[in-house]
Amino acid sequence: MSAIRARRAVGAVFFVFGTDIGAWAARIPDFKELLGLSEGPLGALLLSLAVGSMAGFPIAGYLVDRMGAERLSKILAVALLLAFLSLPFGTVYVPLFAFCLFALGAVIGSLDVAMNAWGAEVEKELGRPIMSSYHGLYSLGAVAGAGGGAVALWLDLPVTTHYILWVLLMLPALYYALTTPWVSERSEPTGSRPPVIALPKGALVFVGIMCLAGGIGEGAVTDWAALYQIQELFFSESLAAITFAVYSSAMVVMRFSGDALTARFGPVRVAQVCGLAGFIGCALLVWGPTIYVVWLGVAIMGIGNAPMFPLAISRAAADPTVSKGAAIASVVTLGYGAFLFGPPVLGFVGEHFSLRVSFLIVAFISLVIVVLAKHFRVPQTAD
Repeated sequence: MSAIRARRAVGAVFFVFGTDIGAWAARIPDFKELLGLSEGPLGALLLSLAVGSMAGFPIAGYLVDRMGAERLSKILAVALLLAFLSLPFGTVYVPLFAFCLFALGAVIGSLDVAMNAWGAEVEKELGRPIMSSYHGLYSLGAVAGAGGGAVALWLDLPVTTHYILWVLLMLPALYYALTTPWVSERSEPTGSRPPVIALPKGALVFVGIMCLAGGIGEGAVTDWAALYQIQELFFSESLAAITFAVYSSAMVVMRFSGDALTARFGPVRVAQVCGLAGFIGCALLVWGPTIYVVWLGVAIMGIGNAPMFPLAISRAAADPTVSKGAAIASVVTLGYGAFLFGPPVLGFVGEHFSLRVSFLIVAFISLVIVVLAKHFRVPQTAD
C-alpha cells in the first residue's frame, strides 16, 4: 500500500512540475512587456533559466545520494512553487528577474533529478516499469498549465493574480506528496563535492547519448517544425501550428503506454523500435508532400521520442556501478543539453543550407538509438 501511495505522490510532483512549466510558457509575452524588452534581450535573459537548470543537476545528484530522493523531492517541490511565485515580483528590475529565473532554473533542474530518483525507487519496489507514466503526467501537467494560462489571458488576469491562484490550485496535490511516507535509499557520494558538470561514465555514456538523441528530435519539432512547414513547404501558419499539438498528443499517448510495452517487450526492443520510428517519422516530415503526411510523420516521431527519457532514467537508476543520484544527474544533463544546444545548431544548419537538411540530420540521429539500444539492458551483478 505504501508503494502505491508513493507512486501517486511522485505522480503528483511530476504533474505540478509540468503545470508550472506550462504556466510560465503561457505568460512569457507578458513578462516581455512588463520588462520592456525586445526579443533579443529577452532571449539572452532566458539563458538564466537554462544556466540555472544545468547548475542544479550535479548538485541534486550529490544531494540525492546524501539526503535521499524523497526528502529532497519534497523540499524542492515547495521551493518550485515559491520560485514560480517570485517571477512577477522580479519584474521591477531586470537583473532581479534574471536572478529569479536562475533560481527557478536551479530548482527545476534539481527537482527533475530528485523526483526521477524517487520515482525509480518506487518503480524498483513495485517490480514493474512505471517511469513512463510519470513523464506522461508531466506532459499532461504542461498542457493543463498552458490551458490555465490561456484562461487567465482570456479573463485578463494580471500575471501575479494568475500565479497566486494557480499555486493555490496546486496545493492539494503538493500536500498529498508531502504527507506521503517513504524512506529513500542513501549512499555516500564518491567525492567530497559535486562535480561542476554531471557527465555519464561507462555504459551510461551510451544511455545518455540515446537520451540526447531523443531530446534533439523533440527540440527540433518544438522549435523548427512550424517554421520549416511555412518557409519550405509553404503551408499556412494555422496548419503548421497544429503540427506541435499532433506531436505532443502522440507523446502523451506513448508515455502512458510505454510502461506496459516495456514490461512486455523489454527496454531494448522498445528502444530499437522507437529509434526506427523516430527515423521514419522524421523522413515523412522531410519528404511529406501534404500536410497530412507531415502530421503522420510528427505523430510517429512523437511515439519514437517519448520513451527515451523515461527509459534512460530507469536504466541509470539501476546501474550497479554508479550511485543513483550521480547516474540520473548525468543522463539528465545530456538530455537537457539536447534541448539547450540542439535547436541552435539545427538553426545554424538551416540558415546555411535549409531546415530540410536540419531535419534530415535529425532523422539519422534517431538511428543512433537503434544501434545503441542494447545498453538499456542492465548488467547483472554477481551475488
